Amino acid sequence: MVKEMLRCTRSKDMAVINKILNFILPIVTVSFLLVFMPFSILFKLLGFVRRCKESEKVTGKVVIITGSSSGIGEHLAYEYARRGAYLTLVARREDRLRLVADQCRKLGSPDVAVIRGDVSVIEDCKHFVQETISRFGRLDHLVNNAGIVEAKIFEDYSQISDVLPIMNTNFLGPVYATHYAIPHLKKTKGKIVAVASPAGWSGVPRMSIYAASKAAMINFYQTLRIELGPEIGVTIVFPGLIENGNTTDPDILAEKQEWSQVVAIESAAECAKAVVNGICRGKTFVAEPSWIRVLFWLSALCPELLTSKPIKN
Repeated sequence: MVKEMLRCTRSKDMAVINKILNFILPIVTVSFLLVFMPFSILFKLLGFVRRCKESEKVTGKVVIITGSSSGIGEHLAYEYARRGAYLTLVARREDRLRLVADQCRKLGSPDVAVIRGDVSVIEDCKHFVQETISRFGRLDHLVNNAGIVEAKIFEDYSQISDVLPIMNTNFLGPVYATHYAIPHLKKTKGKIVAVASPAGWSGVPRMSIYAASKAAMINFYQTLRIELGPEIGVTIVFPGLIENGNTTDPDILAEKQEWSQVVAIESAAECAKAVVNGICRGKTFVAEPSWIRVLFWLSALCPELLTSKPIKN
């Protein structure tokens, strides 16, 4: 009886404390932000200047890029090649990878390894990391770019297991590759790059599973950044509407066509250049084009503005 009374008293005390915090904390937080925001902006400006002066040179460094047979991954390979990096290119289409590798050599990469692999397969991830170390002796950057997109209303999945390829490729694939790469990246104080999507912080109609996979990816790497501390840098990339001539899904093409009437589509080459610049400057987040960051603030502060009406079949 006494224990029950104590439990009820404690529960009431906790309820009162939470009510007080609900009232006080928002006021304290806003006041804190208003006072320290100028200092934060100044600190970020000084950090930007420092990063520009101390931009990493990747000449002679070793970079793994998954999903490098087309799109952003292909042009990331070209951008690293121009800067003189050794490359391991990974994708499922080996014939296409070899064409990209040839172009990388022409652009200035000293050596390029081509490895056919599927990031959703654990053994494939282990293999391409080990092959990179065997061939080049080190690893400096792991660029997790491989991903698949499917435009589909959630209710239209007749078999729920059909969502697994998206989650396995977009989320678990980078997790597998990162697991095997971390011991080698620690030796070089290297970097992990995660090519995510604005859909990961703001839901996109017809892409519920894709958005979920990217949200998982974002949270995983934000947590990993804390766990790894200064030993390994982590950069999360948020590409906007990027031109990709290899997209054949009619629903995705229609979606892009619809959006292109509102915003400009950026070329994959331009996006890749900005992304590699951000990586080399040690940025924790890279949004390209940079106005994409506005969507994050809108989703956080005014989510109603980004809420779409229900889609009718």
